[in-house]
Amino acid sequence: MSGDETRWLEPDELEAWLSYVAATTLLEGALDRQLQRDAGMPHAYYQILAMLSEAPDRRLRMSELAAITQSSQSRLSHAVARLERNGWVRRKPCPEDRRSTFAQLTEEGFAALAAAAPGHVCTVRRQLFDRLTSEQVRQLHEITRAVLSGLGVAGGDARDVLPG
Repeated sequence: MSGDETRWLEPDELEAWLSYVAATTLLEGALDRQLQRDAGMPHAYYQILAMLSEAPDRRLRMSELAAITQSSQSRLSHAVARLERNGWVRRKPCPEDRRSTFAQLTEEGFAALAAAAPGHVCTVRRQLFDRLTSEQVRQLHEITRAVLSGLGVAGGDARDVLPG
């Protein structure tokens, strides 16, 4: 696409975009700081544990887990290795496909997730939902469904991306 064909953002779109980027960046930082301080884990590790906790038998193929968490295979492998050292996750070979490996949440990992969840939810509530009206929550849901749909998620349903 040449510069003449670029559909530049209108001023109101640019303001909305910049606000969105700032809000999501700052929210991610707040969630990460809270989890590091209170649970000794980064937000990315919490997400891995949470996704495994929602999966059948609390396990997923490493490739599925990478896709769900939007991580590269190498980044996920490094994170899972750290979670293994903590005793929170274990890797198991896939009996049907020797090239695949499962990541499975251990009881210790589930306990760590359960201990971290109340503080995490409190931060999500305080930093996001307590600032919104019921109507704004409904609008946020509609907006995120539209964005997810545009990103190829059927019907914009986050549950089609996440396990459980």
